[in-house]
Amino acid sequence: MAKHKFGMMPHAPQNGVRYDEYEPKRYHCIGVEDDIIETVDPLFCEIPMFWHTTDVPGKGLAYCGITLIPPDASRKMLEVLPENSELNQLRTLLKTAYTSEQWVIHFGI
Repeated sequence: MAKHKFGMMPHAPQNGVRYDEYEPKRYHCIGVEDDIIETVDPLFCEIPMFWHTTDVPGKGLAYCGITLIPPDASRKMLEVLPENSELNQLRTLLKTAYTSEQWVIHFGI
């Protein structure tokens, strides 16, 4: 089964820079099964994020691309994320990112 990868960025993304490379090891990503993301993806559709670069604002995950998730979006994702043991790693990552004011990068399928 395909997995979405989520990791914390050590530095905020730079304006004008595209994040198009698939680099889950660089960001020490966790994997979440696609069927799990399919169930929660509609909950994220109104949360402001960025797709591939901070120059392209969007809402929700770039399902098949790369999403840059600012700290405030991590907080909003936590608010709508259901309690589910399959989402515990994602919940921990989002909470850590929000409290440490770090961006999250998402690599879609």
